[in-house]
Amino acid sequence: MTSASRDLRAELESLTTEAFRPELADIDRLPTLDIARLMNGEDTSVPAAVAERLPEIAAAIDAVAERMARGGRLVYAGAGTAGRLGVLDASECPPTFNTDPTQVVGLIAGGPEALVTSVEGAEDSPELARADLDALALTPADTVVGISASGRTPYALGAVEHARALGALTIGLACNADSALAAAADHGIEIVVGPELLTGSTRLKSGTAQKLVLNMLSTITMIRLGKTYGNLMVDVRASNDKLRARSRRIVALATGARDDEIERALAATGGEVKNAILVVLTGVDGPTAARLLEESDGHLRAALAAAGG
Repeated sequence: MTSASRDLRAELESLTTEAFRPELADIDRLPTLDIARLMNGEDTSVPAAVAERLPEIAAAIDAVAERMARGGRLVYAGAGTAGRLGVLDASECPPTFNTDPTQVVGLIAGGPEALVTSVEGAEDSPELARADLDALALTPADTVVGISASGRTPYALGAVEHARALGALTIGLACNADSALAAAADHGIEIVVGPELLTGSTRLKSGTAQKLVLNMLSTITMIRLGKTYGNLMVDVRASNDKLRARSRRIVALATGARDDEIERALAATGGEVKNAILVVLTGVDGPTAARLLEESDGHLRAALAAAGG
């Protein structure tokens, strides 16, 4: 074993996410239902661990929203499970919030191929992270979120360090305390969920914790940006039959209008839900609704106030 291998082994053994739990050493001999109960019990601890870091999460979200309001982008960077979770969250923003596909971006070590298969060595390369970010022409208005359960993955750490050097806002999301990733970022978020059911399998509790935090980062940022009206997805992109039906339902929930009135409003606004709500509630025409929303930076409540609705 090389000196570098010994050092890495020692480093991993010091991480909470890699800790061995001797009380579970015979888990493979248990009935399936008992294992399922064990896993379910483990998972219930994750929301509580997230709750302990809500102030840090909220501060990060406010910082992200401020930059995105100026045209900045939200970029996730991670390897393996962490990278896949970032790509998943980014890919769901356009249909949910009608964001441009370049507005929320997921980078995974090894590129798209790594979404479905392991790309050996990619996570160990901070240089690869720097190259991936340089391809995006990062600016100080952008935010880069490094995601790594261990908090030491070179790809995620390299992404945060490079982004911060370029003046971008940085967030480090890890599942170990006192991580290098959190320390390197402007906003460190450490969700300590404890050792995994299967030793070192951070796609379990750590992955669940990361998913919960990413849900908050993107969703609450979009709420702050006016992408919702109350708890309605008024920026939803009606790209299929289900979403067109959802659009009609959202207008109905927001306005209480009859179906025929909703159909006329959607027709007058090209299917844009926010515009249709504005038309129904204030009586303005489609072009006026579009202008009011543009002047209100897309915030429906502000546009309603401007129209006297």
